[in-house]
Amino acid sequence: MERIVVWARRHRWTVDLPLYAVFLFLGPNWNDAGSWGLRAASMLFLLPLLVRRRFPRTVAVLIIAGAAAVYFNEIWAYDRGRTELAMAVALFTLVKAGDRWFAALIGAAVVTLDVQWAALWGSDADDPTFLIIGVLPLHVAAWVLGEFFRKQEQLTVEEEKHADAQSRAAVAEERARIARELHDVLAHSMTVIVLNAEGAKLARHRDPEAVDRTLDTIGRTGRDALAELRRLLEVLHAGQSARSPQPSLGELRELVDQSGREVTLEVTGDPGDLPTSAALQAYRIIQEALTNMIKHAPADATGRVTVAFGPPEIRIEVTNTGGDAPAPAPALPSSGRGLPGMRQRVEMYHGELKTGPLPDGGYRVFASLVVQP
Repeated sequence: MERIVVWARRHRWTVDLPLYAVFLFLGPNWNDAGSWGLRAASMLFLLPLLVRRRFPRTVAVLIIAGAAAVYFNEIWAYDRGRTELAMAVALFTLVKAGDRWFAALIGAAVVTLDVQWAALWGSDADDPTFLIIGVLPLHVAAWVLGEFFRKQEQLTVEEEKHADAQSRAAVAEERARIARELHDVLAHSMTVIVLNAEGAKLARHRDPEAVDRTLDTIGRTGRDALAELRRLLEVLHAGQSARSPQPSLGELRELVDQSGREVTLEVTGDPGDLPTSAALQAYRIIQEALTNMIKHAPADATGRVTVAFGPPEIRIEVTNTGGDAPAPAPALPSSGRGLPGMRQRVEMYHGELKTGPLPDGGYRVFASLVVQP
């Protein structure tokens, strides 16, 4: 059924087929075998209606001219049914196209022709006023229907635009979400890999066992990053259903250990009823805060991660000390998405984000996520 509707919209002339059938059967003297030639000739002025949508003004003028030829000819003058209907169709087409000013001119011409017909062909027994007013409802209805269908088309166009805008917004939101996920996965993992590789290079002569441990960390971090990248690719290919499972707060200990720094973890409260999406946002915020610590804090700086589950919110605090050693890898590039990404995640849950330096030279990240109990 939907295919038929779409096809009919693309071939609007098919909608006019019943109308052309009406024009055919409204011809005068249908049972008069001697009038076939006259009937065929009287149909000629209706032919412009075939292109009324493409050339509404031209067709309207030709229909009015044809109607005038009919009404001033004694043989065709009583072919009034088709003539009035043809003029109503031309008027409807103009109004539907939004050409009200030209439609008003055509309407005036229609009234003039009706007055002329009543004056020329109305009998003494007929009331001229009735002959004129009797056909006016047809043209009023044509105008009203033209306005109605025009409004319907405008509404359809607006709905399509709205749907298209919603689709583009959904695509943009999905791209932003994937960009945040990619940043969190790659920024943290690659930072750990680069810094551990630098440390292994420095320690290869002094502490071979430390090099082995460092290489194990690099390998484990690389495998985890690949696993998360595969998960994101599955989201791209499979859609919403592929978004689970995602990293949860149960993996925080592994995340802290992966940092390669002395970081303590303290979790209070019960995360059992925590929505999966909230757990993912909390995990990513902590991951980004640890990434910033690895990038910018001195090598001997220590850290602390505190997560408190206390409905109706999750409170996260990640701090690190100042330390005395120089900051590692000062040339590591920054994507500029870290803090904005955390802020977007916090805004999703109507929480707050506070970041800033500490008196001892360290840094503090505090975030809260409001979760309905």
